[in-house]
Amino acid sequence: MKKFLFNRYDKETLKKKVLEDKRERRVISFYRYVKIEDPIEFRNRLYDTFDDLGILGRIYLANEGINAQFSIPIENYQALRSFVDTIPELKNIYFNDAVEDKKESFIKLAIKVRKKIVADGLDDTQFDPSDVGTHLSPLAFHQALEEEGVIVVDLRNNYESEVGHFENAILPDVGTFREELPLVEKLLEQDKDKKILLYCTGGIRCEKASAYLKYKGFEKVHQLQGGIINYAKAVTDHGLTSKFKGKNFVFDDRLGERVTEDVLTVCYSCGKPSDRHTNCANLGCHVLIVQCESCSETLLGCCSEECKEIVQLPEEIQKQLRQELRKQKKYPTHHLTRKMVGK
Repeated sequence: MKKFLFNRYDKETLKKKVLEDKRERRVISFYRYVKIEDPIEFRNRLYDTFDDLGILGRIYLANEGINAQFSIPIENYQALRSFVDTIPELKNIYFNDAVEDKKESFIKLAIKVRKKIVADGLDDTQFDPSDVGTHLSPLAFHQALEEEGVIVVDLRNNYESEVGHFENAILPDVGTFREELPLVEKLLEQDKDKKILLYCTGGIRCEKASAYLKYKGFEKVHQLQGGIINYAKAVTDHGLTSKFKGKNFVFDDRLGERVTEDVLTVCYSCGKPSDRHTNCANLGCHVLIVQCESCSETLLGCCSEECKEIVQLPEEIQKQLRQELRKQKKYPTHHLTRKMVGK
């Protein structure tokens, strides 16, 4: 019988399957910039075995490499290690184990072929992406943070850094990595001779960013190996006080791993301290916001009273609103509500 190399189930069925599976799971991420000659063939080979191992998550492949975030039944962890080590492009790849696990972090396996494994907006033909900065272990990075005159740069988006970041770090106010590199270059244009410490969630954005900054003339570029995920585990294992405060935003259903108890931001709805991320329940909006549980309950999981009004409409009307939104491309869905329901 031919095996399907893609998901065939709807969301509710997938959630049910995950919850019914009693096996304990572990969330893992890994990445590597490496030449992959045939990403489609590579994708199908991975999917076949990953599916057999019960892996659920997102893996992006491109000619430039692999970027993976997923969960796996702990009983299959060593089998995964053995399998990836048989693949030359992945041999000895570093597994970044999550600080916190949640059974339903992922509900399906998706392996996608893209032009790039991270959307950085760079022309890689202009510089050598393999000429990266100096990798620092979490403990070496921890010590370097105490050095006088070092510059620490957060290479994540603003919605990630607002809920957690290293003390005294530069936090670029941008919504995408594509926007970030030109801004960081501009912010540091007078500091090309200073020691620069870069960090991100798991390390992949630092790889490309450090190579880019070296190409632009920065002399002392260093990066946190394994990112915040690796740092949080290391300081816990060694009984150190974390210099990263708050939560580490992650791109799965958890939306965050708590590193320290510090709450660095407030609920967008009421202004009370909160670092709980959620997406607006109105699918025509679906904006990512920080919202406390109380406001989320009051607003039915929505970002505003307008969106709350929409989610209480019949599903068919909600679909019409979303279709109209896509046509206009410039109005939030709730701006169309009164027109379409006759209010």
